[in-house]
Amino acid sequence: MEGIWDLKADVAQEGDKLRDMHPIAGKTRIDDNGYTHQIFSRQLFKKSSYIIPDENFELFNLFLDGEDLIYPSDGDIPLDVVAVEARKVLNYIVELSGNLNSPYYRVANSALKNGKKSLVQGALKLYLGKYTTIDWRKKRFTASINFFTFQVSLLDYALTQMGWEKNKEMNNWEKSLQWFDGETRETKRDAICIATNLNQLLDFTAENYFEGTSLRDIFIKNLKRGYDVDLSDIINVVLFINGLNKNHKDEWKAIWEALEVTTNTRNSRITSNIISLCCYSLGIADHLEQVSFALSKYHDKIFDKKEYPDEALERICRSSINWIQYLEKNSPNATRNMIHEFLLEQGDEKPTYVKNLRIFTKNVLKLLNSKYEYLKIIFEIE
Repeated sequence: MEGIWDLKADVAQEGDKLRDMHPIAGKTRIDDNGYTHQIFSRQLFKKSSYIIPDENFELFNLFLDGEDLIYPSDGDIPLDVVAVEARKVLNYIVELSGNLNSPYYRVANSALKNGKKSLVQGALKLYLGKYTTIDWRKKRFTASINFFTFQVSLLDYALTQMGWEKNKEMNNWEKSLQWFDGETRETKRDAICIATNLNQLLDFTAENYFEGTSLRDIFIKNLKRGYDVDLSDIINVVLFINGLNKNHKDEWKAIWEALEVTTNTRNSRITSNIISLCCYSLGIADHLEQVSFALSKYHDKIFDKKEYPDEALERICRSSINWIQYLEKNSPNATRNMIHEFLLEQGDEKPTYVKNLRIFTKNVLKLLNSKYEYLKIIFEIE
């Protein structure tokens, strides 16, 4: 079976080969029809300091503290902070498109023909398009804004006007950002956000993928690269798929096309990434189901002042800047009510997320196995 999928895959960067893609030892079997069943285990994204508890009340506390699920990231700047900067650039381009006296009037209108959100790709597109859950948008971090437009001079002008500086040595744009870290209660000022324009996408010698900004394009790139952050972003779109409106559902059809395109390659790297995607999807589904049980059992505990005295509310609210602001403006009792409503809402949503992930994984495995039927191989997740 060597060469059909990579037994070692990349986790964080090209060539690290840190993800073990061996099937479960001793589980591989050949059925009566001669098909070889390769069995893999369910997985969760890992962080060295994080261990999922078996006890539901401990899990409930982790959820309250915003630490119940890991979201791999490709930077250290909160995505919601980066989104503010992206909106400034996009809104300025919109402003130019409405100014008949601007020399960029026509080119701005051309750039915006598919809407301003079409000018960004990757995680920021998922954020701005609200293709994902609030929890993902709150916890995801990044180091870059990936702009995408053929109107390079327009983008360069907008970036200049919004306070970005060109790094001539690296051939990209940079801007220093600052934000308040609710966890440490500190203001961070020294992070750099990098904007990537079309010039870099045209650099084929750097093995960049040349694509657009639709969900289909994002999925194809993420499945080809397959780092943990890529697979996590895909999963967090799948979690939310039933919440997308009609227009987004049209894009969901294109997402499935992306899966068909990538599986058709029978590329060993992509096959390994798709197997990983299924392993993580089912692992996260199981975890979310456990969280749902914990929320349904303990949601009223937030009113227990012995378990959660008023001073504990500040710690709990650190997981969200909005919660911190709410606590500062309202009484502890009002904050408890707000958190309780959130817990009830999350308890209602998570079973749907679980269902979405399990149906998605079943369909992806069916698609993947159809491409290897000629070799009589069946991939399964235990």
